[in-house]
Amino acid sequence: MSDGASTPQAGDGAAAPTGGPGGEPRHFRRIFTVWISISVVADLLFWFLVGPHIPPGRMTSAAGGAQFDFNVLFVIALPVIIGVWTYMAYALSTWRKSRVPGLPLSGDRARGHFGVQTAWMAITSTVVIGLFVFGTVELIVPAGAGGGEGPSPIWTPTSKTILPIQVIAQQWKFTYRYPTFGGFETDQLILPDNTTIAFHVTSLDVIHDFWAYQLGIKADANPQQDNVAFTTTDQLGSFTVRCDELCGLWHGAMYNYGKVVTKAAFESWATRTRAQLATNTKYLPPFAWTYVPDANGADGGYYPDNVDPYSKVEIYGAQRAKV
Repeated sequence: MSDGASTPQAGDGAAAPTGGPGGEPRHFRRIFTVWISISVVADLLFWFLVGPHIPPGRMTSAAGGAQFDFNVLFVIALPVIIGVWTYMAYALSTWRKSRVPGLPLSGDRARGHFGVQTAWMAITSTVVIGLFVFGTVELIVPAGAGGGEGPSPIWTPTSKTILPIQVIAQQWKFTYRYPTFGGFETDQLILPDNTTIAFHVTSLDVIHDFWAYQLGIKADANPQQDNVAFTTTDQLGSFTVRCDELCGLWHGAMYNYGKVVTKAAFESWATRTRAQLATNTKYLPPFAWTYVPDANGADGGYYPDNVDPYSKVEIYGAQRAKV
């Protein structure tokens, strides 16, 4: 006898779990709960434990800005990665063939969801537009974010006391001129703390690149070009300067080191160095933002006439004043 109700038969497959419409579990709620829980924990752990140690550090405003930007982007990207992994793990666990042998993968069960599709487009569009705004603001606020901006920067620091330092690249070394201290030139790069610096980067021969890694500064050094990069020093310490543009045989050896010191220590060093190099400084070409290399090999320095010249025709270096 039958009362009209169907009785599950062997081979019909396991009864569908209850919980959602039609007895289906609330899969989205499960996935979302797992995803949001892991994402919040992962983001907090990264931001507070890993983020402060992300290079290049916080020695300058440019370096700190680069670290902050990376951390923000990573905190946004981490939930996306976790979301993909969470869905894949849930799908493999819940819908694999061995677990639900009769589960159809097409037909009525393969359907779209207007709400999910709309939410996906709205969320992804918001994230992309938000990142565009974030990136633009982070580029403008620190006056170019430590990158070379050419001789006429669009954005400049608001500080009225900016220390200009000229970076002169040549095969295969960097030297530095301090125009506010008599224009002396040295291979030491010393910076005062809590000071806005304007690096004026140029080259005497081929294309180089001035990369002060821990300062967050990177600017091309091109002949006859004054490429300006700004930053403000925030911490004392040492940093490395490297050439980051292939410039010839000894490119890999074109590096030196610099220091950020207290303002008092910087004033003492600059005054002392200015006096020590006074004799050399008077033979340098007058300070300019770029220099035309002289005939002897692109250093712009002083070479006495007729003393072991490379050429019997060309006149090398700066000329002595006739008295």
